[in-house]
Amino acid sequence: MNNSLLEHHSEEELWAAYKRHRDPLIRESFIKQYAPLVKYVAGKVAANMPASVEFDDLVGFGVFGLIDAIDKFDPDKNVKFKTYAVTRIRGAIFDELRSIDWVPRSVRQKTKEIEEAIIETEAKLGRPATDQEIAITLGLSEEEFAKTMMKISSTSVLSLNDIWYAADETEHMTIGDSIESPTSLNPDSIIERDEIRRVVVQAIQDLPDKEKKVLVLYYYEELTLKEIGKVLEVTESRISQLHTKAILRLRAKLTHYRKGIV
Repeated sequence: MNNSLLEHHSEEELWAAYKRHRDPLIRESFIKQYAPLVKYVAGKVAANMPASVEFDDLVGFGVFGLIDAIDKFDPDKNVKFKTYAVTRIRGAIFDELRSIDWVPRSVRQKTKEIEEAIIETEAKLGRPATDQEIAITLGLSEEEFAKTMMKISSTSVLSLNDIWYAADETEHMTIGDSIESPTSLNPDSIIERDEIRRVVVQAIQDLPDKEKKVLVLYYYEELTLKEIGKVLEVTESRISQLHTKAILRLRAKLTHYRKGIV
């Protein structure tokens, strides 16, 4: 299909044609059409990153996510491509940031310790643990725990993509994977992914109110942490801590599930 023909087809027709033939010209047209979406997502991520993270780098990482979204999008599903692509683009950016491994080892260790404390405390209580209860498990005062959370939230990259894992340690499932058609999976894998999705959705419902609001506003309303701070009338650093804590809590819940506790 040449460029002149591309102009005379609707987007629906182009998606159907691309699904059948994988025409590189159609792929290129989609990349150009949705390039502004990459910059939009990169801008949202950049707003919550340290100054050392370059916007252009985030855009470059996001392009890989856009290409991945184009190749894996199923037009027969009742999902808009823009919605699907945003999760892929954001996921690709965070994956690339983590692969650079710019988070200090001490912060990674503290993050793991807090996650394990959440697992231990919530297993005993059978409910979401308060900051005070997590701090006690860690042997810290509430003030020391708050300072630790502040350090983690200001230096680490945690996102909802971190919590979507299948039972196989080597398999990483992003939110985007939960949207796409699982036709390539065997029945056992499909059942497992549906169960993981159910556990995470329930875990989000069980979060403390403020943490749940932060996740909804950040991932679904696509506000920046600064914008969420204005909505909830607290500082941006406090929102960052709530976001990090929510992700650690969700990751702990899924660890329970994977170990057969849930």
